[in-house]
Amino acid sequence: MANFPDYEIDAEELEEQDSGVWLSIGDLMSSLLMFFALLFITAQVQLLHKQDELQKYKEAIDQLPVKIIKALNETIPNSGIIVHPETGDVSLDNRILFDEGSASLKPEGKQFLQQFIPIYSQHIFSNTLLDQQIIRVIIEGHTSSKGSDSDNMELSLRRALSVSDYIFSDEINFPTKEKFQKKLLASGRGEIDAEQQTDNPSDRKVMFRFEFRRENLTELLK
Repeated sequence: MANFPDYEIDAEELEEQDSGVWLSIGDLMSSLLMFFALLFITAQVQLLHKQDELQKYKEAIDQLPVKIIKALNETIPNSGIIVHPETGDVSLDNRILFDEGSASLKPEGKQFLQQFIPIYSQHIFSNTLLDQQIIRVIIEGHTSSKGSDSDNMELSLRRALSVSDYIFSDEINFPTKEKFQKKLLASGRGEIDAEQQTDNPSDRKVMFRFEFRRENLTELLK
């Protein structure tokens, strides 16, 4: 019987220890719940921010063709320029720039580019988001199906290079020239996109096209 009080003390100590253990586990679970709650909130905020950025990006892309069309019509009326209302692709009739079968810019072609390029470039760099997302401005030369495939491919590339070289020359200057040059890429398409076996004058053109960052296009498609 002499050891009975000691037994009671030991039992009390064990109970207190068990309580301490459960208290520690409870604190740990609370901390984990708080951590995951904060993690969830952070993820939701980041998702909303990304969705907001994508929405602004989409709106900027949607508005770009409209702004380009309006600016060109105001500055160069009746120019024959065609702007795709969804993609913003700009088509220039070859007759504006070149004589038939030639890749040398006509004097009036140079004068036209001196008007067109500053306006076109200005609308790309007027929006920081567009500047970041447009990684390339591709200058494409196109021909009709008249002539051989190899000749048409060569001519289309030389015409695209002539336009690109002129933009790099000292004959044309505009505030965003250096930034615009860094995005330029010349490409010859020949008769690839022309109507088959048809000599269609409308197929002879120089196009300016945008290349966007693919990851953002994927998100927009989703």
